[in-house]
Amino acid sequence: MDTTVTPPPWVWPMPSGPMFQNAVPMLHDFLAQAAARDPEKIGLVYKKARFSYGDLNERANRFAATLAGAGIERGDRVVIFGDNTVETYVAFWGVLKANAIVSIVNPLTKSDKLLYLLNDCRAKALVTDSHIASVFMGAAPQSKHLQLTIVSGDLSNPEFSKLKGLMAFDSTIATSAPPPKRRAIDIDLAAIIYTSGSTGDPKGVMLTHRNMITATNSIASYIELGNDEVIMNVLPLAFDYGLYQMIMAVRVGARLILERSFAYPAQILNLMVEEGVTGFPGVPTIFAILAELKSLKSYDLSKIRYVSNTAAALPVKHITMLRDLFPTARIYSMYGLTECKRCTFLPPADIDRKPTSVGMAIPDTELWLVDENDKRLGPNEVGQLVIRGATVMSGYWEKPEETAKKLRPGPLPGERVLYTGDLCRLDDEGYLYFVGRMDDIIKSRGEKVAPKEVEAAIMNIVGVKEAAVIGVDDDVLGQAVKAFVVCEAGVAFSDKDIIRECQKRLENFMVPKFVQFVDELPKTNTGKIKKTGLS
Repeated sequence: MDTTVTPPPWVWPMPSGPMFQNAVPMLHDFLAQAAARDPEKIGLVYKKARFSYGDLNERANRFAATLAGAGIERGDRVVIFGDNTVETYVAFWGVLKANAIVSIVNPLTKSDKLLYLLNDCRAKALVTDSHIASVFMGAAPQSKHLQLTIVSGDLSNPEFSKLKGLMAFDSTIATSAPPPKRRAIDIDLAAIIYTSGSTGDPKGVMLTHRNMITATNSIASYIELGNDEVIMNVLPLAFDYGLYQMIMAVRVGARLILERSFAYPAQILNLMVEEGVTGFPGVPTIFAILAELKSLKSYDLSKIRYVSNTAAALPVKHITMLRDLFPTARIYSMYGLTECKRCTFLPPADIDRKPTSVGMAIPDTELWLVDENDKRLGPNEVGQLVIRGATVMSGYWEKPEETAKKLRPGPLPGERVLYTGDLCRLDDEGYLYFVGRMDDIIKSRGEKVAPKEVEAAIMNIVGVKEAAVIGVDDDVLGQAVKAFVVCEAGVAFSDKDIIRECQKRLENFMVPKFVQFVDELPKTNTGKIKKTGLS
């Protein structure tokens, strides 16, 4: 009797071999499948070095075997504390192949927070780089559970003698070895992604293999990724938006150009031209930098097929700039949360018709809005966004009370759906508009003011680079609206100029009472504006 399991249509044909027989797809199968299809194809470019899929898969197999040999077992947590590097890339896939759970932590994280994360998830292994020793040495030796520390780079630092189970990264991939026997299944955790922790301690978002496979397939389908794609990723792999650029590239067998940041725009743009980049995922801070560059037209970026943005709708002036810079590219405005990866996308054909919308539900996802009494709302009513689908997290790591606030009973018996904490509205055609965070709303003059709406109005003033809006205590208004504004180079405004422009665009109760000009806005490690640093 033939017992071969036919994979679902969204999965690449499974290569032959005992480890693949009768196996439900796992996230790390993407790399093995890419290597099996075309082992010589270049999958990664890092510092102009080129790595084939066959090479990357072999390195990940060796790394996984080393972890298993050092005692890392199914379900153990492994923290990768590192930059966008080939070592981080290999370690991510290797941890999964070892049946373990991966958590990538931004290298800009400070020692006390790193120690918290290591202890919170009870990490058994740490993978890091010697150039950030000043940070991890303040955390790793104090960690309660670490048994293995893998360090790339120079290991001559005498302080490293304090590290438990010290190994050189190069030694983990030095000897050919098959990966450990597959023991995890698709409902097992693949990753713990920590939220920024802007309020209280960071929370670990638990994502299964099934969560991440579903998200990857959904996003790759609507962006229409092909195996000839060349994707530029300057976003941190510790940021889920950056991480999924790597995962999606491997999923379709595309080439990923991995850079550490967008700190040197001219260098990145030159590299994009040299490599023939076709996909450019960005965030508002990157697009704000592009908008200020005077030499953009000197770069031949005609091969760009798509540009994407997430978190919120793009300011109209950024849409105009991107269309001018990438005239033949599809522009995707998207919105999501770490707790479910992605909620919505705006089809490129609709960006002129609905420029302030974040679009419709991504494939294989449902959404609706509810009021304070959990009653479903109709068009043009503002309420909390609820997400239903296989991308929704399993919960927050060892935080049952926090999990219960977010994951609540759904419309079908036994299921849980995600209550996002985001206020949104739907128009008559079912397109979503982000209004603001429920805990971010300003109550002024008895009215509710969504900071995002005020920020969008300010951002569309010609000459404004960035804006952030908060509420400040006021004896008369309860809370007054205060705007922090960063001007483009060579541009000068007065506070009255900004207020006057806002009066043209906003209802009176939304107009800022105070305007403060700053050279830059505080940001998180992932480039998001950090309002806790404003007052």
